Amino acid sequence: MIGKKFLAVAVVLLCILPLSIAQDENLFDDGVKLKTRAMSVVMVSSILVTAVVILAIISRRKVGNHKKMLFFLMVIPVIIATLYAAGTTIYLNKISLTKGPVHWHADFEIWDCGEEVDLRDPQGLSNRVGTPVFHEHDDFRIHVEGVVVKKEDVALDNFFKVIGGTLTQNYLQVPTDEGMAFLHDGDLCDGKPGKIQVFAYKVVNPREHGQWAYTQEKIEDFAKYFLSPYSMVPPGDCIIVEFGQEKEKTDKICTTYEAAISQGELHGR
Repeated sequence: MIGKKFLAVAVVLLCILPLSIAQDENLFDDGVKLKTRAMSVVMVSSILVTAVVILAIISRRKVGNHKKMLFFLMVIPVIIATLYAAGTTIYLNKISLTKGPVHWHADFEIWDCGEEVDLRDPQGLSNRVGTPVFHEHDDFRIHVEGVVVKKEDVALDNFFKVIGGTLTQNYLQVPTDEGMAFLHDGDLCDGKPGKIQVFAYKVVNPREHGQWAYTQEKIEDFAKYFLSPYSMVPPGDCIIVEFGQEKEKTDKICTTYEAAISQGELHGR
């Protein structure tokens, strides 16, 4: 009797689990949340299987005649979790912008009136600041690792959002180990009103062999700037976020671009 009740509860939990994790239908437009839901299904299924195994070990004399029931109690969660995870992966690949996982990078620097700003250090085992798909590893590099569902997911303003900050056309908020840094257009820099600006170094011939050429451009709608889809930097972008006197060019440059220039692998155009 107890075994049948346990089986009924286990099956009900596994059936309603996806619904209990989903808060609303809009989550299906977010790859990170979809993956989180799939991982939750796998985790809970693993817990159920472990519980059944422990129950069988503790009560092996009493459940000797219920081996088939215990077998199904272990197999059903595994099958459901496998199908759910596989279905999530197929669904994401189908609806995503990239049609599958990617691994892109862009280097960046943040400057406040001539002083470089360092993001807060990662905490915990994940060793990242941000989401599994969009993050930083205390290496001054933006990482895109996984399935990109829509273009806006890898916009520059979304990067600042996932790391706990904010970037708009006239406001910058950056989390650091010393606390939150706040910058607004019009704040003083060297006694004069400053402005938040973004400059991007971009390789213009990334698929050509030999020496690459790059340009530096000032990004006007920088909040919606999208990263170039490259794994290595360069040809991945070098992004300079700078608060200071308004100007058309910056003298700041990422160390990866600087090294490539000094080694003769990269030249300006």
